[in-house]
Amino acid sequence: MIVNILDKLIFACAFIISLQLPQLSDHYQQHLAGLYHATKWQVDGYADTAKQYKFSSTQAMINRHLANTEPSVRADAEQKQQTLMLFADLNQGMKLFEQGNLVQKLLYIFSPERFDRLQNTLDNFKLGIPLTTSALLFALILAIILNQLVMLPYTLYVAHKKRNAASA
Repeated sequence: MIVNILDKLIFACAFIISLQLPQLSDHYQQHLAGLYHATKWQVDGYADTAKQYKFSSTQAMINRHLANTEPSVRADAEQKQQTLMLFADLNQGMKLFEQGNLVQKLLYIFSPERFDRLQNTLDNFKLGIPLTTSALLFALILAIILNQLVMLPYTLYVAHKKRNAASA
């Protein structure tokens, strides 16, 4: 009896947690979009500056500034280079959120190198219940899988006990 209650409690907790993942994905996408647009504005500014001063590309301008003897110019160029790398990653993320499925999105969200973005998203995250069929089905399937995994030791123990009782 206690095991049945525990089984139901584990399933309910897993289902509630699983319901939050599609919501978290939506919140993360909104955060990512804001960061993408702000960074795009910066990168476009770099491109305009490179064009204005007759550089063949933004990277050519950065390379020239990296070779400059003035430390502040080199530091600025390094920051610009980091911003370009960030923009490339954000661009990849935006494409994934436009075309990818929920599992791909969650793998992107929970990758260790993006922990800061996840933390920023969680700071403003509010619990909710998604109202889409796909989100509900995802949560149900994930909850069943998690429940089965958590209850697996008990299931194996009962099966082992029955086998021993049958062979005795």
